[in-house]
Amino acid sequence: MSDAVPASTAPLTAHAGVAAARRPPPSGTPGPEHFAGHPTVGTFFFDSTPLGGKSTFCTGSVVHTAVKDIVLTAGHCGLGLEKATHRIFVPQYVSGKPAADQPYGVFPVTRVYIDPRYEANTKKPVSDLDLAFTQTGPDSHGRQVEDVTGALTFTPATSYTHHVTVLGYPSAERVNPQHSLIRCPVTTSQLPGFRQMSMVCTGFYGGVSGGPWIEDYDPANGTGKVIGNTGGYNGGGNDTNDDWVTYAPLYGKDAQDLFTDAAAHRTVSPRPPYHLAFARASWKHAVQMTAGYYTGGSAGGKRRMDLIVRWDDGKVTLYQGGDTNDPARPFTAEFQLAPRKSIWTNALSITSVNTGGAADGLAVRWSDGEMTLYTSVDAKGFHGEKQLAPAKTALWRDDARLMTGGRFTPGGNRDDLLVTWKDGHVSLFTGLAANALKKQTQIVAKNTTWPYARQLTTGSFTGKSTDDLIVRWNDGETTLYPGLTAKRLPPETKLRPAKSEWKDATVITAGAFTTNTRANDILARWNDGHLSLFTGIDTNGLHTETQLTPAS
Repeated sequence: MSDAVPASTAPLTAHAGVAAARRPPPSGTPGPEHFAGHPTVGTFFFDSTPLGGKSTFCTGSVVHTAVKDIVLTAGHCGLGLEKATHRIFVPQYVSGKPAADQPYGVFPVTRVYIDPRYEANTKKPVSDLDLAFTQTGPDSHGRQVEDVTGALTFTPATSYTHHVTVLGYPSAERVNPQHSLIRCPVTTSQLPGFRQMSMVCTGFYGGVSGGPWIEDYDPANGTGKVIGNTGGYNGGGNDTNDDWVTYAPLYGKDAQDLFTDAAAHRTVSPRPPYHLAFARASWKHAVQMTAGYYTGGSAGGKRRMDLIVRWDDGKVTLYQGGDTNDPARPFTAEFQLAPRKSIWTNALSITSVNTGGAADGLAVRWSDGEMTLYTSVDAKGFHGEKQLAPAKTALWRDDARLMTGGRFTPGGNRDDLLVTWKDGHVSLFTGLAANALKKQTQIVAKNTTWPYARQLTTGSFTGKSTDDLIVRWNDGETTLYPGLTAKRLPPETKLRPAKSEWKDATVITAGAFTTNTRANDILARWNDGHLSLFTGIDTNGLHTETQLTPAS
């Protein structure tokens, strides 16, 4: 059955049909081991051609379920199987042996489960959904596949760096004449802009699609936690189809939902549109960012904070926070609040504030010295405009430098404003809603240090009753001031040293973008244009980084 692979559904993963790498791999790139295989991993055949042909079709692995009949593969492989007839899965396939002599039997594929949003071999965000599950019938002895082979454990994950062993069956006889399984132990990284892992190892040609990426791999039994399968962007390989670059979706909520449907033998339910709105933007042009609850979310609910971005062409965008725990997809929708060449080209600083309403507002410093407070912002625009200082106010036009909003008054709203000035002194304006800019307290006197502050952001990193301040200095040092109030500037905690990579963090903002709805995450836009999310920041450091977009 192995020759019946229609061109329209053949796996493009990486390098299908490529006899040799088009470019040489980097020095030190590992190569795979060909070995006898594991019963938990096999390959597929379909239509009327008998086993023993010149190629195989994709790779699958048995995953544990109560029904004991589910096999994991790639989504683009699943689409091919959906259109085929006489479909079978052969665990630990042995080339040259008929079905009756295969060591772990032959199992008919009776049903295929694929996310309905997935598109085959695409380079779009939906390539994150390149996985499928096949339901198998019993073999000729009436046994379910998992009872015969054992199983891997399907395991969603959030981070992108893992030590895994990647397995697969290269299909073409010219590159794998014995049709043997290959494996390669690797350390993964993120494919920027996607919820996908990347690895380098030579020899991963067409046919390896769907092969498991196994963490805690047991080489004796072929068991462990499967956190991805070969597939994803371009079917699982880079634009030049190098045999030594391979991708895999990292399983999150979407993958878990599909697995749950398959394990219950349930029709796959409709899904909401899948996109990474922020991944389409060229983030090198983002000049200001601030986070808040603009679209109806609350700190006690599931909704994460939204993000407002002001671009260098005057456009203003709102990215709506999601209810997912996936750090690679913190936003679910995009709204334009102001078009290109708008008045917002004149906004020098923006920061989120809350004046006591259900939705957060925005304080804005304009280039002519005007200060404005919008009491609320939502997907339709800016509302409740109040002038805090008129145009041509020299203090705000000439002397102000950086500002950030927060809760710096115990028991108050997040409508206090911290401002740095060109002579180095730092002021706190409390209660913008009630006091406008009339109630000012100087918390740092004139000095020669604070003029070197380049970015401010406010969050809840230490759990104190008032917000914490993070300052990025021009030399890359990044410091945390916990529980700031009008009474004093608290002692600092150094998060990054001088001359660190944070000198390139051109724009930063803190917010609640992930699981705990606490504003202890930071988005950083770097000077090369890529965007990163740091989660769970505290006095011990910046912790896990997830790159959301590539350099631009």
